This record gives sequence, C-alpha cells and structure tokens, in this order.
Amino acid sequence: MWKTPFAVAVLTLAAWAGWLGWESGYVTDPSTGAVSGPYAWWQVAGCVLTLIVIAAVAGRSAPPLVVAAVMTVVFTAAWSAKAAGSDETGLWLVGAILVAAGMAAGSAAVAFAGRRLFRTR
Repeated sequence: MWKTPFAVAVLTLAAWAGWLGWESGYVTDPSTGAVSGPYAWWQVAGCVLTLIVIAAVAGRSAPPLVVAAVMTVVFTAAWSAKAAGSDETGLWLVGAILVAAGMAAGSAAVAFAGRRLFRTR
C-alpha cells in the first residue's frame, strides 16, 4: 500500500528537480529590455507532461486522492523551498498557494482519469 505513494513522491520530486529545480533566475532581453523567467515555456511544459504521466499511471494502483495529496505536498514543498530562498518580496507564499491549488486540482483530475481509463474490465 505504501509503495505507490512513496514512488509517487520520489518521481514528483524528480520531475520538479529535473525540469525546474536547476533554474537560476530571470533573463533580460538586451534589445527590448523585457524580463522573463525564471522558467522557460519548455521547462514548464515538460514538467507538466511528466506530472501527467506520473498521476495517470499511479492512479491505476493507488487511490486517486492519495496520489493527488502526495504530488501536491511534495511538489509544493520543493517549489516553495526554492522560491522562499530567493524572494525578497514575500510573494512566494502567494505563488505557493497557487502551485498547491493547481497541483491538487490537476493531479486529482488526472489520477481519477487514469483510474477510469486504465481499469481492467
């Protein structure tokens, strides 16, 4: 029973670290002066697709709400640890709340869909 949630936690942390954890900051376009970042679109897209696969597959063998809870806590904690350490405004907490809400809704929806789509008849 505990093997799948543990695997989900490890894989979720690996997804965050692999796609987003190594980012070092914002980038300023020298010609326009526009600031972007800290993540590129492809990093976020890759992370989201990886998390979708994790939730869909895990939803087959673990209760979807457990999958969603584990993914939400682990990803939000990893994101928050990095964001809080580099934020001077205190707005990282707002970001953490938004990350948690998105992770909870998204991972629950995908885990339930995975359970429904991949169940054996």
